[in-house]
Amino acid sequence: MNIKRNQFGMGPDVSLFTLGTMRATGSTEQMYSVVKEACLTGINHIETAPAYGKAENLLGTAMRKLNSEGVRPEGGWVITSKILPGTTVNKGKRQLQEILTTLGISKIHNLAIHGLNLEEHLNWALNGEGSKLIKWAEQERLIGQVGFSSHGSFELIKEAIDSHRFRFCSLHLHLLDQERLPLAKRALEKHLGVMAISPADKGGHLHSPSKTLISDCSPISPLELAYRFLLSQGISTLTLGASDIKDFKIAKKLINSNNPLSKSEQNALEKLNQKSKERLGNTLCGQCRECLPCPNEIPIPEILRLRNLSIGMDLQSFTKERYNLIGRAGHWWEKNNANACQSCGDCLPRCPHHLNIPELLKETHCKLVNTPRRRLWG
Repeated sequence: MNIKRNQFGMGPDVSLFTLGTMRATGSTEQMYSVVKEACLTGINHIETAPAYGKAENLLGTAMRKLNSEGVRPEGGWVITSKILPGTTVNKGKRQLQEILTTLGISKIHNLAIHGLNLEEHLNWALNGEGSKLIKWAEQERLIGQVGFSSHGSFELIKEAIDSHRFRFCSLHLHLLDQERLPLAKRALEKHLGVMAISPADKGGHLHSPSKTLISDCSPISPLELAYRFLLSQGISTLTLGASDIKDFKIAKKLINSNNPLSKSEQNALEKLNQKSKERLGNTLCGQCRECLPCPNEIPIPEILRLRNLSIGMDLQSFTKERYNLIGRAGHWWEKNNANACQSCGDCLPRCPHHLNIPELLKETHCKLVNTPRRRLWG
């Protein structure tokens, strides 16, 4: 079978799906079976990080065993690993050497700055200790190209893309949250590789969708529709955080499917959007962001997006999980939830849809606030 691969910056071409290793850290056997299944599916790109607990140790062991068995993608594995911003040059050198040793490789094809979320992180990479570390790693030929992952603001990601320092980026790109899609297209226009982070889980818990969402997307499953939407937009590769071989079912079906959306797929998207609009009525937030800035630094569009998904698509577990992470995940997520609203009304005249934003924020807080869950890592 001839497997399609996309250009990924200046590095080796990558498959339409990338194996993310965060969810296969239970045992050596689990990682081995997942990596082997990825190879059999046609995946040649693996994304990992020291911050993923035991992932790199288990991955190194699994790859060595698979190599001894002659199980590897054509051209070999393409590896992306990460380092956190803010580290010193000496510490960063040790971390890079440890990654190489642990994985049993001599060079990391793609090194990403893990969580370039703040302006100080970008300054570290462009002008500070990070810049020196990257230069050293390139001179020693320990890395192929440098990129970044980011949960940061639209403006910060745009600045990073335009800096000419990075050759790829990993962004939260989702069917149900298309805010960063223009950034992805900007990166692609500049010939950067673009990897979609967690389009299944962070994209709306699409591995366990609500009955409402299943009905609205039918006859296509929500996860398949989400994957096809992103691939049809030209996104280089989508991460697949597999924990079991069954998680590859849809990837096997779509491993070569980056063609334009079919008529049935377009119809499913139209029905999905129309049904959601009908349920929300005149309380639908159009995500125009005209309400910002908020004097109390409330991320109004993000909170009302969760409300859109909760009411419009019945995504209760996902919206509650995301809402209750606000203020509990450092620079990885928003800081203030809707409870910080003081009903000052500053946002009201700026909303083109004349939404009663303070009331909607209050309603969303009451609907979604819950006992918070721990993040998977970090």
